[in-house]
Amino acid sequence: MGFTLLQLRYFLVAAERGSMTEASGALHIAQSAVSAAIHNLERDLRVQLFIRRRGRGLTLTPAGERLQQHARELLARAREIEREARGDGETISGPVAVGCFVTLAPYYLPPLFSECTDRYPGIEIDVVEGETDQLVQALGAGRIDFALTYDLGLTAETDLRSETIARAPAYVIVAADHPLARQGSVELAELSAEPLVLLDLPHSRDYFRSLVAATGTAPDVRYRTRSYETVRSLVARGLGYSVLNQRPATGQTYGGGEIAELELRDGSPPLEVQIASVKGMTQTARARAVMELLREIAPHHTRA
Repeated sequence: MGFTLLQLRYFLVAAERGSMTEASGALHIAQSAVSAAIHNLERDLRVQLFIRRRGRGLTLTPAGERLQQHARELLARAREIEREARGDGETISGPVAVGCFVTLAPYYLPPLFSECTDRYPGIEIDVVEGETDQLVQALGAGRIDFALTYDLGLTAETDLRSETIARAPAYVIVAADHPLARQGSVELAELSAEPLVLLDLPHSRDYFRSLVAATGTAPDVRYRTRSYETVRSLVARGLGYSVLNQRPATGQTYGGGEIAELELRDGSPPLEVQIASVKGMTQTARARAVMELLREIAPHHTRA
C-alpha cells in the first residue's frame, strides 16, 4: 500500500473546501504540502481525483467521489484501532465529535453532557456548533461523527442518512403586554398587520416565511437577527412578533423583558429534530452510545 492516512486526510479537506489554498489554511500547513500529498496519492492510486480549473477550484472526479466515501470510513476505523490499541476498546471511552445546530445546543447539550458524564465518564464529547450547511460540510469532511440538527436542508443530501428523534411544533411569541398575550393560541393571520422579528438563519428563515405566507399574507420582516435570544428580546420590547420552535423554560429574556407563548392553530408542520450521519459509515461504539443518549433525552426537551 503506497498511500498514507495523512494523504487521505489532506484529500478529504481539499474535497470539502474545493481549493488547495483553503485546505492548506484549514490544515495550517503550506499549500505545497497539500498539493504534493494529493499528487502523490493520485500517482500511487493511478487515478485522477480532482479536475483542476484555474480560478474555479477543485471538482471531484467519479474516482474522487468513490475515494471520498472510503477515506472517511478508513480514517474513522483508524481512530477506533488507535483507541483499542491503547486498551480502551471495552470501556467505551475516547473522543466523539458531535455537530449541533446552533439553536438546539442550549437545549440538548447540557443534559447530554450530564448524562454522558454519569454513564460514560471515559467519553470526551467535542462539539461543533453551526448551521445546517456547515454541519453537512463537517460530516462530508469526516470532522464530526454525526450531527444533531433540524431536517431543514437535509433532503437534498443524498449521501446522508437521518433519523428523527423528536418533533418541535412552531409557536408564536409576543410581548407579555400584547393584546393577544392571554389568548393562549392564535392564527398567524391575526398578526398579519404586525412586523415579524425573523430568526435569520439559512433554511430557518425560509421555513418561518413559508408559515406566514401560507396564510395568504406576505410577512412584514421589520427586524432580523441570527441570534435566538435577540429575537426574544426584541419581541419582549414590543417590536413585533416571532415564530420559533424550541421553548425556553421561562418567558424572561436576557434584556429583562418578558414574552408570552401562543400555540398555533394553523396546523403548521413541526420541524423534525434529527440525527444525521454519512451513509455507509460504521459508527464507533462510543458514538453509538452518545446517539442513544440523545434518543433518550429528546422526548424530555421538546415541549409541544
